[in-house]
Amino acid sequence: MWQLCHYKYHIIMNRWVLLEHKVSLNNSVDIHYDFLIEDEIDCLTWKFFKLPSLNKPSVKVIRQPNHRLVWLHRLEHKLSNKRGTVRRIDHGTFIKVSTQSNDKDLLVFLKGSILNGVFEISGKSCRLT
Repeated sequence: MWQLCHYKYHIIMNRWVLLEHKVSLNNSVDIHYDFLIEDEIDCLTWKFFKLPSLNKPSVKVIRQPNHRLVWLHRLEHKLSNKRGTVRRIDHGTFIKVSTQSNDKDLLVFLKGSILNGVFEISGKSCRLT
């Protein structure tokens, strides 16, 4: 079995983090979530406004510029230039299984408290199964 997997898939194990990002705008607070996944020298990053739930419909994601690895370690941080605050709400390890290199689509097995299971990003949506 390993022989087949070895030739067909590239498997790595790394870290990921889910950040809650709050920005105060006038008299309201905008909240979204940043999902960062370790990718050698930085983190692939996506933003979503609703957390995906296990075996529920897909939620919209927006690809963001890669973020620095330091975000994998931060628990809470106030951003400069009135861009709000971020707070880590989940984190863990992942196993990425891919047949091709692609930073827009992703299929990973996440081990975390909120996000735990098969996490798939395809184009502009994601789901957790």
